[in-house]
Amino acid sequence: MLKIIKSPIVLISLMILSASLSRLLTNQLHLWNFTPIAAMALFSGSHFRDKKYAFLVPLIAMLITDAVIGFHSGMLVVYGVLILITFLGFTLRNNVRVFPVLGASLLSSVIFFVITNFSVWIGSTLYPHNLSGLIACFAAGIPFFGNTLAGDLFYCSVLFGGYAFISRRHSVMQIAIKQESDQ
Repeated sequence: MLKIIKSPIVLISLMILSASLSRLLTNQLHLWNFTPIAAMALFSGSHFRDKKYAFLVPLIAMLITDAVIGFHSGMLVVYGVLILITFLGFTLRNNVRVFPVLGASLLSSVIFFVITNFSVWIGSTLYPHNLSGLIACFAAGIPFFGNTLAGDLFYCSVLFGGYAFISRRHSVMQIAIKQESDQ
């Protein structure tokens, strides 16, 4: 296992594969929005020195799974939100501790909820374009927000906690992720 972890490309590929499989599984179980993608964007932003990998890992995982699940008209907004969440991950780079990660995870859930629901309201005819329509749109999104919040907290715990646990045991893990841009 450590030989695999020494290769940043293999590590990144494993992250993309595991996130994709997890998203497909939760979709099959009808756990809408309970996915690892936003947590992966936070993690990538905070841990990958090479920013192109930080952005590419969650976006590629989304593209792969969207190709299976299906694309919809709001996907560009979702991809844009993932880019914002990756930027939020950059703020954790020198501050990867429990409370900052928890705060960033909660904030990423709120950012996703607000931007995607506002986008649905403004870009569709499902709701009237007035205050009551906006409120109705956000109210309809609350059940999805619960899953988003639970998924982000769960997967941030898995990614950040798992990484901290493994890196304490095997310093090779830190070296592999921090040096992927050197190869």
